[in-house]
Amino acid sequence: MEEQRIAKTHKLVVNNRKTSMVTGVLDVLSFDLNEVLLETEQGMLMVKGTDLHVNRLSVEKGEVDLSGNIDSIAYSSSTPAGRQGENFLSKLFK
Repeated sequence: MEEQRIAKTHKLVVNNRKTSMVTGVLDVLSFDLNEVLLETEQGMLMVKGTDLHVNRLSVEKGEVDLSGNIDSIAYSSSTPAGRQGENFLSKLFK
C-alpha cells in the first residue's frame, strides 16, 4: 500500500533578492556560499547565488532564513539522489 503524505504549508518569501524565508522545510541537504539545497514539502528547492548564509534554521518548525545575493531558485519534485539512486542535477535539468 502506498503511503499518503498530507502536505503541510510551504511558503517561500524573497525580499529584494537579499533575504529569503522558507517554511515547510523537511531537511537541509547541503549549503555553501554559492548554493543551498533544501528538501521541502513541495519538493527539492535549490537556491543559487553568492555569499549565501543560513541565518536561522528551525528543524522543529521547518523554517529556514537565508541571506546573500540570490541569483536563482529552482524546484524539483525528485527525492535526494541517495534516496532514489538518480542524480538530483540530472533530474533537475532534464
